[in-house]
Amino acid sequence: MEPQASPPHSKERKRWMSILAKASYEDLNSLWQNLPDKPQWNRIRAPEIGMVMVRGRMGGTGNRFNLGEMTVTRCTVGLSCGLVGHGYVSGRNKDHAEVAAVIDALMQRRERSETIEHSIIKPLELRHLDRRKQASRKAAATKVEFFTVAREN
Repeated sequence: MEPQASPPHSKERKRWMSILAKASYEDLNSLWQNLPDKPQWNRIRAPEIGMVMVRGRMGGTGNRFNLGEMTVTRCTVGLSCGLVGHGYVSGRNKDHAEVAAVIDALMQRRERSETIEHSIIKPLELRHLDRRKQASRKAAATKVEFFTVAREN
């Protein structure tokens, strides 16, 4: 029987891949360890560390420029049912990339995706949003309002 898979370039897949890439390994691993019925998988591409060029835009919307390089780790795994998962994470943690790849493959299985969404993806997303809110509050506390007073002579 063919595995029921999501389209490989779906918006949902981009969303969960982004969440897995942004998650800390500690958060991801704690949720992964609590997951029952972990599948068997084979490494198609063992975790490997490399560099990518990070690009920016002048003023956020202008011309592109090379900001610098960033270390990333990638991994590709295959489940016994034939689905393939990919993991790309920042930094040099090979276990992080491998777990992310397995979760990507599991999310493509319709019969497992809802469980994985509720037990791993959604909690990671909420933790990420909470961290962003905390950083925004911290930055807002240091905000200085400048204004100019025009003097008449």
